[in-house]
Amino acid sequence: MGFDPEELYEVDSDVPDLDGAVLLHFFEGFMDAGSTGRLTAEHLTGEVDNRVIARFDADRLIDYRSRRPSMTFAVDHWDDYETPELVVRLLHDADGTPFLLLSGPEPDREWERFAAAVRQLVERWGVRLTVGFHGIPMGAPHTRPLGVTAHANREDLVGEHQPLPNRMQVPGSAGALLEYRLGEWGHDAMGFAAHVPHYLAQSAYPAAALQVLEKIGEATGLRLPEGELRTAAQVANAEIDRQVAESDEVADVVHALERQYDTFVAASGHSLLAESEEHMPTADELGSQFERFLAEQGGDSSS
Repeated sequence: MGFDPEELYEVDSDVPDLDGAVLLHFFEGFMDAGSTGRLTAEHLTGEVDNRVIARFDADRLIDYRSRRPSMTFAVDHWDDYETPELVVRLLHDADGTPFLLLSGPEPDREWERFAAAVRQLVERWGVRLTVGFHGIPMGAPHTRPLGVTAHANREDLVGEHQPLPNRMQVPGSAGALLEYRLGEWGHDAMGFAAHVPHYLAQSAYPAAALQVLEKIGEATGLRLPEGELRTAAQVANAEIDRQVAESDEVADVVHALERQYDTFVAASGHSLLAESEEHMPTADELGSQFERFLAEQGGDSSS
């Protein structure tokens, strides 16, 4: 390589022995239906004592004109500036096992150098597994168990999760490239994408974050706290049910999705991601019928 990835970050001098630790990561800016990744990351940093042990050069990686940081103007002067931070935090699970969380805005540039920099940290700390997470919109109802797509750079890491039915080309992301490159470099990496009902994709949906948290725990052996996230999921689901009950149009859409979901489940071995002969409401149909719900729900369901 004609560059030094170490130029992209700085590491604290008092980092403890992390050999065998897990590195979780979520980058804001890529697809994250239901704010699944954001809610999961915020939950972990809010529930678990943590400290920053590595900092990436956000000023070099972020395009400020495409994602302008917030500033506060008070009467006659600038009072505050929300500095973008792309950092690695050290946390511990319920058993005291250390793990790491890399989070912040997705880099806009230098993806290859960024991936190489993360590789250096993985090798420096002896990370055994890297795990990404986010949410994707899916034609499934909120009244049925949430699905999760698992992916990894080694087949056995995926386990018993249902694979996608075919190959597809999708827009890339820094997180996806990181998983791909780590595999080339001989490091285990995987990820989870929670299936968020696409009529809730623009709202904060704590149930999806809770599902991701559980899957991360199963894959890594970490005992991660559910805390307020489970309560938030129950409150949000109750509010969704209330609003569905108040609208015959919305109820019809949900019932159609329920019938479709149940058809797949009844057909043993069929993926919920496969095509169906039954009519799937389009995004435009769902969007118009749930316009009021999304407007009222906003991002408050995470509180």
